[in-house]
Amino acid sequence: MLRISKMTDYGTVVMTHLAKNPEQRFSARELASDLHIGVPTVSKILKVLERGGLLVAQRGKNGGYSLARDPGQISVAQVIRAMEGPIALTECASDALQCDQEQSCSVQSNWQRINHAIMRALEGVSVAEMTEPISVQGVQTRTLEFLGVAERDPLAQTE
Repeated sequence: MLRISKMTDYGTVVMTHLAKNPEQRFSARELASDLHIGVPTVSKILKVLERGGLLVAQRGKNGGYSLARDPGQISVAQVIRAMEGPIALTECASDALQCDQEQSCSVQSNWQRINHAIMRALEGVSVAEMTEPISVQGVQTRTLEFLGVAERDPLAQTE
């Protein structure tokens, strides 16, 4: 099963919340309260995202965390990389290429192709876009557009 970690999921939730109010600073306590996530968990996520260059921390009385740049310029892929490291479905799809089967593998290039498609999809969605949920129909339409497939009428007859 392909799945991001719960911490990464929470990281996208935190980043999306910050993207809704990009001019505002939030404390870990405020974010935890707003998002119903424990303060220790939010604190850990904020530190990781700051280290990843996605957040700026301001210390002091009016301190808190804010986005390091415009939310439209921060992709979901960047959030995942900050939280988990390089995105790779298999060893051969990573930059490190540490697979023992590399020399004789017949599917390596296909895994790299799949990994590249997933990366493009994740790079193509910003945290600003994450602030605006879309309908199931919208997801289907965007998926077909991304794949370059024209939407087909299932009732239409083919010749």
